[in-house]
Amino acid sequence: MHIKARGSLDSVPRLLFQRPTWTHNHTRNLNTSKSAIMGSQDAKLILYTNRGCPWAHRAHIALAEIGVPFEEVTIDLSVPRTPEYLAINPRGLVPALSYNGEIIIESAIVANFLANRFPSHLIPTSDSEGGAIQRARIDIFVDAFISKFQSPLFKLFAAKTEEETTPIVESAVAAVVKEIEPLLAGAAPFFGGSDKLTQAEVLTGSFAIRLLSNTKHGIYPASLLESLKTQAPNFAKWAEVVAAHPSVSAIYDESVVIPNTKARIAKIRGAA
Repeated sequence: MHIKARGSLDSVPRLLFQRPTWTHNHTRNLNTSKSAIMGSQDAKLILYTNRGCPWAHRAHIALAEIGVPFEEVTIDLSVPRTPEYLAINPRGLVPALSYNGEIIIESAIVANFLANRFPSHLIPTSDSEGGAIQRARIDIFVDAFISKFQSPLFKLFAAKTEEETTPIVESAVAAVVKEIEPLLAGAAPFFGGSDKLTQAEVLTGSFAIRLLSNTKHGIYPASLLESLKTQAPNFAKWAEVVAAHPSVSAIYDESVVIPNTKARIAKIRGAA
């Protein structure tokens, strides 16, 4: 279950603001553990977010999977941050999570906190049998995905010609083949042979869905996905399954994200 704020910030921890009008949307993930649900009864969660941001999207995936109640406050990223939000997160970024008044920032930290605070199928506890090594495997996968594949892809936003895009695509595909494809050999269909999303997908799913969406709409060259399908079939199959999962796709509004992404690219290329 989550409660979505419309039009203004929620009351800021340690500061007083007028509360907005709330609308209620009751949801529950059937995979949620009883301990997570029971543990949420003494937890007050407020997620400061923007649904168009892939980094904030990570928190939404985690919350969907663990199924705990939270309040959602949308931060407009198209304008300078308000003093109210900067009082919550001086960096001005999303997501930020208020947990019983304590502010947690940075997407990976927020998502990992949620997975640790509300134990579920997402990640084993470090003291469970094989838990520590599985957590390390997830960390290695996520690091490879972001640093070797996703981060280099951002360079495509500034590339104006095929001569500029080709080496970026080739380098990204080569990194997947070398670093990520072997880690998905046992996917069934999710990381580590899981039949449910894991923390690996929580931290990469927002980019997997954008990989397919951006390619479909010509933001990424078609050669990127074509090369991944032929050279890294484990990765390509995994990305399609992850992108289709309800916890990943639920907040992704292609009709909003794609035009905003194209506008951002035009601004980047115009400034180059």
